[in-house]
Amino acid sequence: MQERKFIIRKNAPTVSKTFRIPIETAEILEKLAKENRISVNALVVQCIVFALENRTEEKEKQEES
Repeated sequence: MQERKFIIRKNAPTVSKTFRIPIETAEILEKLAKENRISVNALVVQCIVFALENRTEEKEKQEES
């Protein structure tokens, strides 16, 4: 099974939306964004895209079972 890596990119396109997330999650996102010199919004977009891409693959595996 090929391991997928999450790579934080600097110039990812972003969309302005409002979401409610747990405080602990917000703190982790803020720390990661600061460490990588990108906005929290840009990081969240990349996390969502990564999760959606991997969800599709995981769904296909479940359908094969």
